[in-house]
Amino acid sequence: MPMSLRIPVQKENMIKKAAAKEKKTKTTFVMEAIDEKLGLTGNRAKALRDFAGWLSALEAEELRRATKVFEKIEDGEWT
Repeated sequence: MPMSLRIPVQKENMIKKAAAKEKKTKTTFVMEAIDEKLGLTGNRAKALRDFAGWLSALEAEELRRATKVFEKIEDGEWT
């Protein structure tokens, strides 16, 4: 579900600079910060594989398709 945030210009500029320094998009940078704050800093793919271990093959495939968007975010394709 999309989410909209109002970020002060000064903080947005800080995010832009930090993201550029790490060669990431702003979205990737912010998502990683959120994951870190929530204690989800592990590799998303590994977390999904661990979680999917108890799912049926069909459920695992549905989960794989539903979370495909995260690959784009981690690769910096999504801005």
